[in-house]
Amino acid sequence: MRKLNLNTVCEEAACPNIGECWQNKHATVMILGDTCTRACAFCNVKTGMPGKVDGQEPDHVAEAAAQLGLEHIVITSVDRDDLPDGGADQFVKVIQSLRRTTPATTIEILTPDFRGKMERAVEAIVAAGPDVFNHNMETVPRLYPTIRPGARYYASLRLLEQVKRHDPSIFTKSGVMLGLGEERLEIHQVMDDMRCVDIDFLTMGQYLRPTPKHTAVAEFVTPQVFDAYGAIARAKGFLQVASSPLTRSSYHAGDDFRVMRAAREAKLAKAGA
Repeated sequence: MRKLNLNTVCEEAACPNIGECWQNKHATVMILGDTCTRACAFCNVKTGMPGKVDGQEPDHVAEAAAQLGLEHIVITSVDRDDLPDGGADQFVKVIQSLRRTTPATTIEILTPDFRGKMERAVEAIVAAGPDVFNHNMETVPRLYPTIRPGARYYASLRLLEQVKRHDPSIFTKSGVMLGLGEERLEIHQVMDDMRCVDIDFLTMGQYLRPTPKHTAVAEFVTPQVFDAYGAIARAKGFLQVASSPLTRSSYHAGDDFRVMRAAREAKLAKAGA
């Protein structure tokens, strides 16, 4: 990562799983710099005016994937509201470079919402052919004004809906944090909203306050409650669910992708039987 001048969300967002993941050569590469144009109340990534887009970054990401021998890679980014396309073209270039260099590697992307540029951004990225398109809802609609003030709940839902409309074969994925003050029925409603736009994979994890400047933890949710939410989500039809205090968007992403792909194949086989 250092030699190729790459950033990781593992470091920038202070992920609690970094030790385990890095020991197993799993990292989530964060493209388009390390500075975000937004200031979400839960996120540890620094805010400010980002620098110039690195034209060598797509090839560097592919080189890192090849050197590490990755079977599955996760690519995310900071929000780049300063760019005309919100950074979509860099996602496309990274996907294309990975396909050329490590064609056997499955690609998962975790994108921002491309505020004001969504339709063209989604169309371009879907055409590049990622295996998984992830965009996190983060929390329930009621908490958006304080937790995610630069985003809109239904715009994020629409983004994931458009992915499926352009290419139903791409797996879609989203996640929420618990412990921000949400109510149980609000989480159930978010699950229903996700299933209405055919999201395949749901992640749920405990919000942990990265610094005293960030939103305080309203509740530490017990593992038993996470298990109960996971059971409800599976009953609602998600192909894969990861629900535990330390679950994060990219935690065990490669293993979960294989489980999700097998679940879809089994579902299709059952339907055709």
